[in-house]
Amino acid sequence: MRAEKKRKLEAKGWNVGTAADFLDLTPEESAFIELKLQFARAVREQRQQLNLTQTQLAQRIESSQSRVAKIEAGDASVALDLVFRALFALGLSKKDLAKIIKHEGFVPA
Repeated sequence: MRAEKKRKLEAKGWNVGTAADFLDLTPEESAFIELKLQFARAVREQRQQLNLTQTQLAQRIESSQSRVAKIEAGDASVALDLVFRALFALGLSKKDLAKIIKHEGFVPA
């Protein structure tokens, strides 16, 4: 957020902060959520790069289209093992996952 906008909002009595501040998340919780969202984005980007539908990916991981949609949305109900299964089914390697974790700008194949 731009400093000017923040200043105006605060002048009108608004509290300005991050989602982590609002939800009172620990640094560990915040890091976990951010990592899960990075993996979710990678699933969507790689699936789209391969021109696969959510249904086609669901078949590869023996799940449902709605679960794939939840994976891509970073839904809290989706376990990381299913996210990893999706990433591996899309052809990503452990090195690719490490790049996602390290924020090295993973680019889908």
